[in-house]
Formats: sequence, structure tokens, C-alpha cells
Amino acid sequence: MHLIPALRLTLTLSLLAPALNLQAQTKPAVQAGLAALHSVEGISEYRLPNGLQVLLAPDPSKPSTTVNMTYRVGSKHENYGETGMAHLLEHLVFKGSPRHPNPWAEFSRRGLNANGTTDLDRTNYFASFAAEPENLRWYLAWQADAMVNSRIARRDLATEMTVVRNEMEIGENKPDNILFERTLAAMYQWHNYGKSVIGARADVENVDIPRLQAFYRRYYQPDNATLIISGRFEARQTLAWVQQSFGAIPAPKRRLPKFYTLDPAQDGERAVTVRRSGGVASLTAAYHVPAGPAPDYAAIELLRGVLSTPPAGRLYQRLVAEKKLASQVSAFSMPLAEPGFLLLGAELKAGAELSELQAELLRVLELELASAPISTAELERARTRWLNRWEQQFTDAEQVGLALSESVAQGDWRLFFQLRDRVKALNLADLQRVAQSYLRPANRTLASYLPTAQPQRAPAPQLLDAGAQLRDFKPGPAAAAVPPFEASPAEVQRLSQIDRLGNGLRLALLPKPTRGGAVQNLLSLQMGDAQSLRGQAAVAELAAALLDKGTQSLDRQALRDRMDALKMELQISASAENLNLAWSTRRPHAEQALALVAQLLRQPRFSADGLEEVRAQALGQLQAQRDDPEALAGNALNLLFDGGAAWPRFDVRHARSFAEMEADLQAVTLAQVQDFQRRFYGAAQAQFAAVGDFDAQALRQAAAQALGDWHAAQPYAHAPLPYRALPGQRSQLLTPDKQNAVFNARLGLPLNEDHADYVALSLVNQMLGGSSDSRLWKRIREREGLSYSVWSFLSWGEQDLNSSWHLGALFAPQNRAKVEQAFDEELALALSQGFSARELREAQQAMLSDRRLARAQDPLLAATLAQNLFMGRDALRSQAVDEAIAKLSLEQVNSALRRYLKPADFQRLWVGDFK
Repeated sequence: MHLIPALRLTLTLSLLAPALNLQAQTKPAVQAGLAALHSVEGISEYRLPNGLQVLLAPDPSKPSTTVNMTYRVGSKHENYGETGMAHLLEHLVFKGSPRHPNPWAEFSRRGLNANGTTDLDRTNYFASFAAEPENLRWYLAWQADAMVNSRIARRDLATEMTVVRNEMEIGENKPDNILFERTLAAMYQWHNYGKSVIGARADVENVDIPRLQAFYRRYYQPDNATLIISGRFEARQTLAWVQQSFGAIPAPKRRLPKFYTLDPAQDGERAVTVRRSGGVASLTAAYHVPAGPAPDYAAIELLRGVLSTPPAGRLYQRLVAEKKLASQVSAFSMPLAEPGFLLLGAELKAGAELSELQAELLRVLELELASAPISTAELERARTRWLNRWEQQFTDAEQVGLALSESVAQGDWRLFFQLRDRVKALNLADLQRVAQSYLRPANRTLASYLPTAQPQRAPAPQLLDAGAQLRDFKPGPAAAAVPPFEASPAEVQRLSQIDRLGNGLRLALLPKPTRGGAVQNLLSLQMGDAQSLRGQAAVAELAAALLDKGTQSLDRQALRDRMDALKMELQISASAENLNLAWSTRRPHAEQALALVAQLLRQPRFSADGLEEVRAQALGQLQAQRDDPEALAGNALNLLFDGGAAWPRFDVRHARSFAEMEADLQAVTLAQVQDFQRRFYGAAQAQFAAVGDFDAQALRQAAAQALGDWHAAQPYAHAPLPYRALPGQRSQLLTPDKQNAVFNARLGLPLNEDHADYVALSLVNQMLGGSSDSRLWKRIREREGLSYSVWSFLSWGEQDLNSSWHLGALFAPQNRAKVEQAFDEELALALSQGFSARELREAQQAMLSDRRLARAQDPLLAATLAQNLFMGRDALRSQAVDEAIAKLSLEQVNSALRRYLKPADFQRLWVGDFK
């Protein structure tokens, strides 16, 4: 069980993860009543007379806008009996006001990718959408209305309570989440950071409405809020709308309470043990550290990298590479307004002893950091990687807004830049001093007790004035302006340069200006055929996992250093038939980054130690899935459709059981991995796409030089996956001691993306359960509060006439009958009455808005260009689909509904602890 902190509780409806670029603009003239304050590196601060803080971070280079509303209230601010109140308010604000009775439906109709999160120090609401002034104006008006007019009513609490309780049960199903909560509870004696953000079940279930309303009125006020707008917008007009929406809210007369509780320096080792079914054994050493605004916190950020980042991280080197006691290690901290925590964890490798892992973990952290001080190379390596990630975040408008929210919660948004400057300036002596001051036994919380004869104290926690910390802060210059780019299908088609190299590699290059010269790339390799890939699924998986572990001329650390020097972030995904490498870089490094990716593929450093590491990680992930209801449900349905009854055991199309997956992983040899790379990797059946700021001719030449002479020994041919009609059936899997259950249903369809009914059925799915304005969502999630997550989605076949329709929900096991009844009744009602003209109109608008937003994301655009190359399409197909969506009639939609929705033919599976 690997400790994965789950602080932020999120009310999630996101279908995309937007990546928008931040761009400075000329500072707008100040509106009457708005005071202009600080301006740092293209971000400008204003304040209304009522106290509302406004931050503008304009970026006209992409047609997207992101709005964040941050309230400086989180679980830290809750009193006795109020735990979970901040998170509960996050849910209830979305239940609406008299003026906006159903915000989620409005979000869906307008194509807003909306969300809300609650954390220790703050609550955050945000939305991203295609840059349309009317949507921005509407969303600002909704935020202003939600600030002071949300109902926070008892009738809404009655249904939302079960949703929040279901969210609790989802967390209770995850052993690593429970371990994280118990660790913080053991660390903090008095401070509210030791309380779970979601709160005590008794507090949430028995919350007093007048007390909750008072909490809302106290903290949801303009003087306790920061509005952050990033992406594309007209600044002068936006400020006018801000004043129009928020200016009429009076400044509150109340005074916010001042919080002053601090835990004393810990006076001895603490221990916590969690015993739950499922998961993988792990250890976590947790230490108190300074608050985010403290000068020493920069050292904590870099200490994480020094200790955990493969392959040179000290914990990784000792526990994974040398001693082979752990399958992986982790490090987590976050800058908080008050003294926080550093968590250093290790997942026990199968066959290793927990006592040996504990001894080596603590030896590295608490003994050897003193006897073998941190080196200059370790500091610079961690600093380079941290600054690269900071730069990457700063080019993403949505991420900048979220990052500024965290800095606001610490006390001042400019801390975002000051932390960067402190990381740049950190010297080796201070890094070593901080490590030895805080990583000591008396400051540790662990899953075992280790007495010490001479207890030592960490430095005493201190409250800090963020303003005082910024007295000597000098902001850097704002970034240069970037011209706007319209991501319409016609413009994408006009700008895209399509080419094919002599060996067959197809290229789609879309050069355009971006903030910071960012470039997004995707290389997709198609491999083998049904016969040659027989029994190769696990080999392909482990070969792909080994690609970033070094090349023949670069060991693992040298490769990591080279990627950092090229400002590269690389993601690798694979199946038996396909290998995808997606990476980001900057204009000066675009050609060298492509050459490095080619080196990874053509000259990989496959080693026995590396194979054992990735095998252990894969087996650990597999073990975690075996008792997770969601993973069990997905695997069981895959077996029904494509298991042994459909395809023989080692066929590439055969869906494998967990036992088969484990056996396959255990059987892979180094020779097989090396042979797979030699036989199946090649560029003749590959597609390369790049989107961003690059020299197209130079990048084409780099592709020709690096990949133009590369062929796979084994040719590629698609392994057909024909449609199989299965009779509907119901089945059940029991998962004892799991407090959350899952319902999954799947129906096979003889369709693909090129079918005449593709658009009609997509709209049917949108209205039935594919959005927050759909029938299943409104019935099961909103009206009856039975589930935190309800879904309907279509998994479309690309080449084969073989797609599938998926329905499902997460729920408490005792609500199974109600969930089933709701699904049955809503499906029957849709079939008997059809959808209305209003539903169709709003679904068309929402789907078109979603598609515009998707085209504004460079990583998604690169993936689409590569997919178009593979399928023989161009960008104008997207325009044709848009036009078909807009023209579709209600009769066509309802006809498709009744033609394909067959409730009796679904494979229905219930997984949970059904006592």
C-alpha cells in the first residue's frame, strides 16, 4: 500500500483536463471603485471597496478562459462539532440559489468544465470554458450570487448528505487514503491540520443547519475571497463585469476570528497502525516542517527530490535499487499557511520484511543525512527538476490559477513567485541544516515505535506574516505577449503540415506561437499482428515501462539529467499493439528532444535490475486492483466480452483475469523484452504530431534523421475485433469490508466512429447520463442523493464495427435496490417518452462547447492530429461532426435511442459488501 495523500476533496464533473497557456497583456485602465495594487510578472492585482481581491492573468494565445474563486476557509477553520463543514458547503453551494436554482445544468448547457475543491486552508471553485464573453459574464454573476445568496437549505442537505456520505465511503475503500488520515491525526495534537478535510462522520451526519448557515455567512464574503481570471478575456470589460457582479455586495460588518493554535515541538516518536483488507504493505515516515511562507520551506521542496526521485534519490537508491526491499518510494509535502508536514514513504516489495524496510528507511533519513551530507550535484539536480516543473506550471493558465489559489491560502499570492526565487537561491549549507533539523526521531510519526535515550527537538513552529516575508521580494519581468490562435477545424487544417517520410512515418506539424515557446509532441507506434503478438501482452507492458530507465549511452540518471536540460516531461503508455510517447518541451529543444525520444526507442538500456523493478511495480498495482470494487467490476465485464469464451488464452485480443495477468508478468524474461523491442519497434507504421512553437522544417529534418531509416522487423496489421452479441445477464461479486459498492453495466453495439448513427447516439448518451444535466445524474445524484458518481459513456470502436455502452454508479451497499430501481425507471421512461426538444437543444450546445474546449488544448490537439494520420482523416472531419451535431433532429435522436438502447441486453454487474 503506497501512501498517496488525498487532501483535496473534489466535487468533480470534469471530462477534460485543460492545459491553457498564461500570457501577459497590457495592464487595463482601472475601473472606478477598483484599486490597482501589485503587478508581478504579468499578473495584476485589484481590490474592490468591499474587500474582494481580483487577480488577472491574461493569455490571448488560446481560446479558453479559466476562473478561480478562492475563499480563505478550509477544514482548519472548523470548530468542535463542525468538522467537514467547509467541504459540505462546497457541495451545497452547487445546489443553487433562488436566481440560479440548478448551477450544474447551466454549466453543462454552457460547456463549462466546472469543479470545486476543499482543502486545509481554503475552498476553491473554478471553471474552464471556450473563451466566450457571455459565458464569462454569466459565470462571474453566478459566483457573485453564490457568495451571498446560496440556499444552504435543509431540503438540499437531505439529499446531498447521502452523496457526501458516499464520498466518505469511497475514501474508506482506499487503504492509502485511510493511512494518510491516521498519520496526520497522530502527528497533530491540537492543530486542525490533524483533522480530515471531509470531517467526522458524526459531525457531517448531524450538522446543524443554522450553524452551517452561520459558517457560510461568516466566511463567504468578499473580504475573505480572491477572484482569479486567467486565459483569454478582454481585461477592461472583465473588470467592469467584476465590479458589476461583485461591487454591489456590501463589505461585511463582522470580524473574522483569528486562529492562533500551534502544536508544540513534538517530544518523541509517534506511531500509527492501520489494519484493513486489501492494498499493499507500506511504511511512511512523517515529519513536522515549517509553513509555506517560511524561508526554510524552499529546502523542504528540494529535499523531496533529493530523497525520492529515481534513480539518484537516496531512498530510491537504497530501498529499491540496492536492497530491493521496496517496489517504489514516495515523498509529499505542500506549502501551508501554518507549520505543515513532510511524508516519506516506501511500498514493501513482495517477499521483503517490513522490519528490514523500516530500519533502512530510518537509517537513510535520520542517520546518513548527517554522516553523508547532501552533495552539490544532488542539490542542483533537484533544483533543476523543480524549476522545470514550476516553469511548466507557469505556462498553463488553468494551473497558474490553481497555484495562485494555494498561495492566497498561505497569506499572499506573490508567495508563488517568492518560493521560486528562494529555490533558486538555496545554498547547500541551508539545505543540509534544514534536513538535519527536521528529519530526526523526536519529530517523527511512523507505523512502529522506536524509543531513543536522547530525544531531540525540531525547531519550534512559528506563525509568520506573509507580508513581512515579502518586504525584500523583487518580482521578475513579465513575459512577452503571444499572438492569439483560433483552434477552429479550418484553422487547424490550414496550418497543419502533413508529410510522410520514405520509410512510411507520417507527420502532422502545427507550428504556432505559445507562451514560453511550449511544444507538445506525440509519437505513436503500431506493432505486430494477431499471430506475431500472441502471448506478448505482458512483454509489451514491461518493455514500455523500461524505456525511460536509460539508453545504451545514457544511464538512468544521465537520461533524467538530459531530459531536465531539455525541459522535457515524458509520458509513456502501451498496449500489445500500440506504443505512445507524449512529451512537452520548449522551442530551443524541440529537435533535440525528438532525437532523445528516438534514442530511447532505438537504443534502450534494458537491464535485469530494471526489469525486476518495473515487474514489482506492476505486480503491486495488480494486487491493489484485486480487491478494489471498481477494478473488479471493469475486469469482470472485460472477461465476459473478450475472455476465454471469445478468444484463446494468449491471443492479443483475449481479456485476461488478474491471475493470468500475474502469471504473465512473472514469466517475462529480459531476453523476451529485448527481442520484443527488436522485432516490433519501428517507425514505418508510426505517426508523429507536434503542436506549438517550433521550426517545422527543422523538426521534419530531425524526424527524418532520427527515425527515417527505422523499420520494424515484424510488419503491422490490425487484429480485427468483431462485434459479439451476448444475451443480457445479471451477476454479483462480493468484496467484504468495502464500504462503497459499484454498479457497472455494458452493452455491445455493432457501430464505430464512422457509422451514420455515431452523432445521434453520442447525443443520446449525453442526455441520458453523460453530463451533469442528464437524466440519470439529476435522478440518482441530485434528486435522490444515492451516489457521488453516476455515469453513462460510449467506448467507440475505431476500425471495427464494435463499440460498447457503459452505465454505472458508485453507492453505499445498502442503497443497491434504490439505485437499481432508479436506473430501470429512467431507462424505461426514456424509451417510452423519448427526449424533449429542450433537452436536445441544450445537449447540442453543451457538446459543441465541449468540443471547442477540447480543441483548445495542445496535448489533445496533438493526439487528435496523430489519430487522424492513423485513420486517414483530416481536421475538417471535426467540423463535419460539429455540423452534424448542430443539424440533428429530435426524430433522429429518439429513433437512435430506441434502436440501440436495449436494457434487457446489458451485462449488469454489482460489486460490493452486500450483507
